[in-house]
Parts: sequence; structure tokens; C-alpha cells
Amino acid sequence: MLTILGFAMIATFLVLIMTKKMSPIAALVLIPALFCVAVGQGAQLGDYVIEGVGNLAPTAAMLMFAIVYFGVMIDVGLFDPIVRGILKFCQADPMRIVVGTAVLAAIVSLDGDGSTTFMITVSAMYPLYKRLKMSLVVMTGVAATANGVMNTLPWGGPTARAATALKLDASEIFVPMIPALATGLLAVFVLAYVLGIRERKRLGMLTLDEALAREPEPETVSAGAGGTAGKDRLRKGTGASASGTGTGSGAFAGGTENEDADDDEFQGLDPNRPTLRPKLYWFNAGLTAALLAAMIMELLPIPVLFLLGAALALTVNFPHMPDQRARIAAYADNVLNVSGMVFAAAVFTGVLTGTGMVEHMADWVVGTVPEAMGPHMAIVTGLLSLPLTYFMSNDGFYFGVLPVLAEAGAAHGVSPVEIARASLAGQALHMSSPLVPAVYVLVGMAKVEFGDHTRFTVKWAVLTSLVVLAAGILFGIM
Repeated sequence: MLTILGFAMIATFLVLIMTKKMSPIAALVLIPALFCVAVGQGAQLGDYVIEGVGNLAPTAAMLMFAIVYFGVMIDVGLFDPIVRGILKFCQADPMRIVVGTAVLAAIVSLDGDGSTTFMITVSAMYPLYKRLKMSLVVMTGVAATANGVMNTLPWGGPTARAATALKLDASEIFVPMIPALATGLLAVFVLAYVLGIRERKRLGMLTLDEALAREPEPETVSAGAGGTAGKDRLRKGTGASASGTGTGSGAFAGGTENEDADDDEFQGLDPNRPTLRPKLYWFNAGLTAALLAAMIMELLPIPVLFLLGAALALTVNFPHMPDQRARIAAYADNVLNVSGMVFAAAVFTGVLTGTGMVEHMADWVVGTVPEAMGPHMAIVTGLLSLPLTYFMSNDGFYFGVLPVLAEAGAAHGVSPVEIARASLAGQALHMSSPLVPAVYVLVGMAKVEFGDHTRFTVKWAVLTSLVVLAAGILFGIM
């Protein structure tokens, strides 16, 4: 019964948000609460929610201060050279813009943090998509899929979890998987090229002058996606929305609804914004490099690193209290939307785990594997990783399900390391799961409805995951 109710709860949630009958926050809270009562455990709902909130609180704190930190870095101009380089490559060609999105997302994903990747990618590319009236779900879909493939880096999370769960060395899992993962990343670039060609055919090939002559697409606020502010505030360039990206930085020209934006150059980032700190460029670059290095070396927990980094960045770049308050107020909407979504997701995961639904669902899925498939458990694991890492957290899959799959494989002579490698195949899809907090940063900053993102992205993410799995089999890795 718990198995059926677990699948029913997930299906109900997905249908409601994809049909836009409920906002993600409301669905994440109300649907699991109703199902918790339905299974006769309504009295324990408070305990499940508190436990879920406790588990996700560090993630929420990390996202809150990461948004502040990278919001400051965007405002002060740290990423301007990168953005200018991408814009120079992309010009006004939709195909180049989509490919540039995939390349940028893949490069920034090297830091191992999805939220950081999405903040930087959307901040750079959003003005181009808006100016050319390109599909924003193409941007979110390509960015999420590229990040999903890169999320398999040893410091990204899944590889480390697989290694811990099966008592293996992370390098033993990851290094042989590099050819398969590289093939998956190549598939993302091919996908970006195909989607870019499709956008070019839809919009036509524009020159830079023609792009400049276009009126920017009007801003819309997506209530379910964490949109940040209304049109009036955008026109005034105040509060949380002068940038049009959710960072509230006022950093972007030509891609927002700021009527005073200077269109003399097609440059995404406003080179005259008052928050620029050119004299502190190398300090900010060094601070960011040190922060990322500390994350990779795990010197301190990531939430603590971002908390310290945000405090230091604010203090050095904006030493006057009114300026600091203005920056914090500018990021407040995005921080509230993202952290609210994370804590709402805590209700969903708390009920799913606390009631035992996840455990029963996992046991049922593993139990459906025919005995004849035993010698091919690596392939089975790869296929199961797609739905299981989408419908449950990485912790639930790697610590709860993977050991069971490894035991089943060992009984048929399949080594645990092959099972571990195969388990990474589904990460391209996992990064668009409603249980991944970073995806709400992506859709929130891009002002895309989560349901729209899901409908567009899932099929391409599944295809990419299958490419990774097929490449792993072809190269004899699993």
C-alpha cells in the first residue's frame, strides 16, 4: 500500500505543477500532508516535517548566502570579462547563444555546485534570450542537462556518495567513467546545436544591428518559479529587479525592461552600473578562487564558507552600511523564494522518507528485476538510476537503494565498482528533479514556470542519460 501511495503522491505532485493547477511551493507542502494523513500517520506529520527541515536546513543556508555572494560578485563586475567573451562569440545568432549556454554551464559546473552554475549562467545569458525573444526553457533545459552530466565530478556529490555507500575509492569510480561522461557532455553540445538551429529557424538569422533594433520581451512574473518583481519596479530599476535576473543588481542593459537602458552596445552587462568595483577586481577574483578551492578541499562545510564569503564580500565591496542594506534588500526576493522552496521540499522529502514510502518504493523496484537480469545488474542499475534519482534525493538512492543493487549484482558476479559507475548515468535527469533545490534557483532567475521547464527538459535529459549509459557499455566500463 505504501508503495502505491508513494508513486501516487509523486504523480499527483508532478501533474499539478505541470498543469499549473498549483504552485510548486503549495504542492510540495499540501500534497505530502494529505498523503501523510491518507496513510494513517497524520499525527507524525510534525515530526516528519521537522526532520526534513533539519536535513535540508544546511542546503537552504548555503543557497541563501551563495545567492548573496554571487549577487555581489555579479554586481561588482567579477564576471564581466567572461560575459563579454561569450557575447562576442554568440553575437546575435540563436544557435551560438544556445551552444554558448551549454559551454558556459559546463565550465562553471567545475566548481561542483549546481546553484552557483545556474546563477552565473542565467546572469550571463538571460539578457540575450530576452532581447532576441528566444525560448527561456531552452536556456534552462540546456543548462540543467549540462550541469547534470558535470555533477558526476568527484566533488559534485553523486560519485562521493556512491563511493561511501559501497566503500570504494571515488577515483576508482570516476576516472574510468570519463570517456562515457565526455560522450554525454558531447551529446549535450549536439543537443544545444540542434535546439539552437531550431531557434534560428524560428526567429531568423539576425545581425547585431537588427538585434539592437528589437524591443525587449516584456518581463513576466512566474509565481510558481520564483519570479522576483513586477513591471513597475523593473522600470524604476529599484528593489530586487533592476537586473531582470532575480539578483537585483541592475547589472544588465539591453536585456531587461529597464526603459532607460543604453542600447548603444549589445552587451548584456551594463558597464556603467554604480555597483562596479574595478579597483577590487583582483581581490574579488582571489576571494572567489579561494572560496572554490576551500569547497573542493572541504576545509569547512559549504554553508559556512558561503556565509563567511558573503559577509567578507559585502564588507569589503560595500563598506558603508546603507550600501550593504541596499544590496541585501536587492537580493531578498530571490533569497526568500529559493529558501522557501527548499523548506517546502523538506515537507515532501520528510513525509516520503518518514512514512516509509521511499523504502517500499525502492524495494518494489528492485524486486521487479527478473532473476535472468542478474548478470546484467550494472545495466539494470543504470536504467533504474533515471527514475529513482528523479523521484528521490541522491542520499536516498545512493545510501538506500544502491547497496541493495550492489548485493544483487555481487550474487551474479558483477563487481560493486561497475554498479557504482552505472549509478551515475541518471544524473543528467536528476538535476531537473523537483527535489533538487538548485533547480529552483535556475527557474526562478530565468522566470520560467517549473512545469514548463519539466515538460521541455525531461525528454532531453533522459536521452542524455541513456547516451552516457550506452557509452559506458560500449567502452566496457560497466
